[in-house]
Amino acid sequence: MVGRERKLAYAAFLAVCLIWSTTYLGIKIALETIPPFLLGGTRFVVSGMILVLLVRARGVSLPRPSTWPSFALAGLLLLGVGNGGVMFAEQVVSSGMAAVTVATTPFWMVGIGALVPHGERITRRAVAGLILGFIGVLLLAGADLQAGMTSGSLSGLLTLEVACAGWAAGTVLSKRRHTDQNPFGAAAIQMLAGGAVMLLLSTVLGEWRLVSFTARTVTALVYLTIAGSLVGFACYVYALRHLPVSTVSLYAYVNPVLAVALGALLLSEPVTLTMILAMILILAGMAVVSAPGGSAAVRALWWRKPQPVRQAQTDSSAAVPQVVGETLRVCEK
Repeated sequence: MVGRERKLAYAAFLAVCLIWSTTYLGIKIALETIPPFLLGGTRFVVSGMILVLLVRARGVSLPRPSTWPSFALAGLLLLGVGNGGVMFAEQVVSSGMAAVTVATTPFWMVGIGALVPHGERITRRAVAGLILGFIGVLLLAGADLQAGMTSGSLSGLLTLEVACAGWAAGTVLSKRRHTDQNPFGAAAIQMLAGGAVMLLLSTVLGEWRLVSFTARTVTALVYLTIAGSLVGFACYVYALRHLPVSTVSLYAYVNPVLAVALGALLLSEPVTLTMILAMILILAGMAVVSAPGGSAAVRALWWRKPQPVRQAQTDSSAAVPQVVGETLRVCEK
């Protein structure tokens, strides 16, 4: 890999760390006036439509129609249950706590990976990691109980775990079905399906009557749509294609720490010693589970690297726009 490409790849990796760390903050701000499922549905339907246009403009083929039901189901699990659950939970929990709890997703991957046909046996190392993570979650729940918030953030914590399970199930499904399809075309279908379900749910719940818009919340929605869903995903795919998986996988450890710090600095969210200890235990458990001898399923699913593609000459200036365009180009079928 030439020097300019290497710089651009590291710029993409840093963008992933920063962008995906700030989405929890963006969700918290947008929820001030926009109900959760209307927020998520709008975000992903618009993102999916933009991605379809970008893919078609590049002459990239969308996945075969026969694969759409599978991708739609994955989108329902990943975005409808996964992201939708996070947005619903952030009505009652801080953005930092949401980020820390979402870090338990690899533990759900271990369990689901062991249950599916031809799944992987859970090793002793994986069990040790699961125990560490479980203790971390118990610490978070215990702190809520001590604070007397059983009807609020404790239910939010449980919702976040359901979201983690949905994301893990969607990831397992995506790994086992139609992996030969273009990643951006597949993501577009997943976004449209997951977003459509959330919009339908928001209509049933009457969220349209509750919505209002301010410059602050609209800005957050636009940021989540463009940066969180489109630029972040493009940078992630580009970084995986040009950097070692072990390097790119560090984002999973960076995101909770940055999200907690941003929530404290910009929204004055409380950061307790218990939360810090829980975060350390959860991240340690994730490291144990994903290490050699832990869970091959987590390493394959959580940090899966796309198939090699031809390299392209790029300029290190204006890194993010180039990454988006270049990633679309190298993913052409």
